[in-house]
Amino acid sequence: MKNVLFMHGGGPTAVLNASLAGALKALRESSFKGQTLFARFGTGGLLKKDVGIIPKLDDEGLAVLSRTPGSAIGSGRDHLEADDYLLLAENLCNLDVGYVVIGGGNGTMDTAKKLSKACLGKNIRVVGVPKTMDNDLSVTDHSPGFLSAARYLSASVSEVLMDVRGLPIHMVVIEAFGRNAGWITASSSLAEVCGYGAPDMLLLPEVPFDEEAFLSRVEELHRQKGCGVIVASEGLRYKDGNPIVEPVFKVGRSVYFGDVSSHLSLLITRKLGIKSRSEKPGIFGRSSIAWQSGLDREEAFECGRVSMQAALEGNTGVMSIIRRTSNGPYSSEIAISEIVDEILCERCLPEDMIDRERFQVTDKFFSYSKPLMEKDDIRYLSFV
Repeated sequence: MKNVLFMHGGGPTAVLNASLAGALKALRESSFKGQTLFARFGTGGLLKKDVGIIPKLDDEGLAVLSRTPGSAIGSGRDHLEADDYLLLAENLCNLDVGYVVIGGGNGTMDTAKKLSKACLGKNIRVVGVPKTMDNDLSVTDHSPGFLSAARYLSASVSEVLMDVRGLPIHMVVIEAFGRNAGWITASSSLAEVCGYGAPDMLLLPEVPFDEEAFLSRVEELHRQKGCGVIVASEGLRYKDGNPIVEPVFKVGRSVYFGDVSSHLSLLITRKLGIKSRSEKPGIFGRSSIAWQSGLDREEAFECGRVSMQAALEGNTGVMSIIRRTSNGPYSSEIAISEIVDEILCERCLPEDMIDRERFQVTDKFFSYSKPLMEKDDIRYLSFV
């Protein structure tokens, strides 16, 4: 019996391990008798033959894994050359691996596609499981990881809104993940469900940053309210495409941006003389299990299960995707799709979801996102 090997790529999400649990459940329910292996920290581990064994888990163990943040098998951001894929395929043969399941985003799905081609003729099936909190995978309605990140940010922003508007003396800039796609930044607008409104401004990476227009709007907000809450994407750029803060580090598609929220906050204080502070949830926003979405966890689990089943049935070069079947009430199905060559093209926030003039999103965004959110019984009151 051939073995199965799991790998993760890119930044973890709050439900990445739920997809792993789903795949392990599919193995347990099949006639699979081989070893369950993993490449420690992704493709880099497989290149170095750093491979471990995943122990057999009962239902309780799978439930714990589904609620574990980060990556239980380690993830990586390895830049691969053409020859590396041949070496990966050779190492898989030496490990007697017949099935490879890779969880990740755009770049990782591209890796899965290329690895599946390198494994042709070797009786090795390679499948992908979607994962990205950025929600920028184009082949699926939404990506596992997005709902939990959106839930965390919208809840946190609603709390900040109450704090700032209860003591209206400054502007607060909150930085959100999202290099090129504004889905996470836009999700902060869902704070309105708590009954005290949404952020005063959204700065999306799809909209070129205009310093003059930004400062003018901040000045207007301060004059009207004495305060304001701004949510800004880490990937803000000027019209010429240059980031508003020079990246600290960049290798391939991996970018470590400068501190955008701090830059904007200092800009407000220095240019307008208005008190301002910055906040950067950062990794909290993708690792929080306290705000993990139940729907996100369930769909991630099913994506892992369906991908594993597809591999066992002989499919390769495919990935699981989420198809929305109803919006009211929301329902979905997990399907299998070929990993297309265009997988590296990030899906940005559509123009009809962006209200450029008001620094907000449109009703189209709410129609898309609200059915996906938990119906949390959280309401706040204010008398000022």
